[in-house]
Amino acid sequence: MKFLDLAKVYIRSGAGGNGCISFRREKFIEYGGPDGGNGGRGGDVIAVAVEGLNTLIDFRYQQHFFAQNGQGGMGRLSTGRDGEDIILRVPVGTEILEEDEETVIADLTEVGQRFVLAKGGNGGFGNAHFKTSTNQAPRRANPGQDAVERTIWLRLKLIADVGLLGLPNAGKSTFLAATSNARPKVADYPFTTLHPNLGVVGVDGVEFVVADIPGLIEGASEGRGLGDLFLGHVERCAVLLHLVDGTANEVAEDYETIIGELEAYGEGLADKPRITVLNKVDALDDELREMQREFLEEVTGGPVMYMSGASGEGTTEVLRALRAQIDDDRLRRKKEDGGDEEESAWQP
Repeated sequence: MKFLDLAKVYIRSGAGGNGCISFRREKFIEYGGPDGGNGGRGGDVIAVAVEGLNTLIDFRYQQHFFAQNGQGGMGRLSTGRDGEDIILRVPVGTEILEEDEETVIADLTEVGQRFVLAKGGNGGFGNAHFKTSTNQAPRRANPGQDAVERTIWLRLKLIADVGLLGLPNAGKSTFLAATSNARPKVADYPFTTLHPNLGVVGVDGVEFVVADIPGLIEGASEGRGLGDLFLGHVERCAVLLHLVDGTANEVAEDYETIIGELEAYGEGLADKPRITVLNKVDALDDELREMQREFLEEVTGGPVMYMSGASGEGTTEVLRALRAQIDDDRLRRKKEDGGDEEESAWQP
């Protein structure tokens, strides 16, 4: 399945049906009177957050969604049929934006959450509605209300508890592969990860979701590399895990590069709880480990942990540190061995 997190969609609600002008015509009834019915109501365009979707790829192949128009009224006081609504099924975590791509219309963060994007037009009154004691044969009816037409953007922000940050080849995908059933692409060249990956990791009897996003480089906020739009997928995370390659020559500069991009992106990412980890320590001797950590602690002003995603050293301690930063209501109890296992990874 291909991954798509931004889609442009054109929607139109249904127009209301016109009211009817009609008079009762029956033998031996000289003054039948008006019997024109009202028009039916047009259908709405509704967005619904559903389970089982992690991409907006369906909206690449269909961008136009039109609700049904209401039926016009008919004689014998018959009201027209209402138009059918049209449903846009989107993943949980989808933001709906105006055409300017900035104004947020709705943010669907829970399964089953609904939002009416375009309301259908009301049906017009038939001439029977206008009958009075002084006007017993009205020859007027209202037209149906016009449809609402608009262009919107759908932007997916994945729901995860932990977001992985780091330069390309910092070891984010290796960490995700080592701690979950996710199988992201791992290679020894930059920008191996081209789209977000989700994995469910477990520690001390609880599980939480980790999101791996493409690496950031200096100038990503200006469009360099893969840009910084993928940071939207870690906006909802409770804590960020910042991995720094311990084999790099300038670990302090690497750290500051990522922090600078977070500050340039905004949305409060730079202020989120963050755990800094010196990764790939299996390739360092004890003396070099300590020296690299001292460089990092000097620039971070806080503690730095050791870890190696390849050998597994320190991964449990890192997971426990992450678990301590996540509220209990976001955690899930790990199922017992032998039971049905929850799907622990997703990859597009």
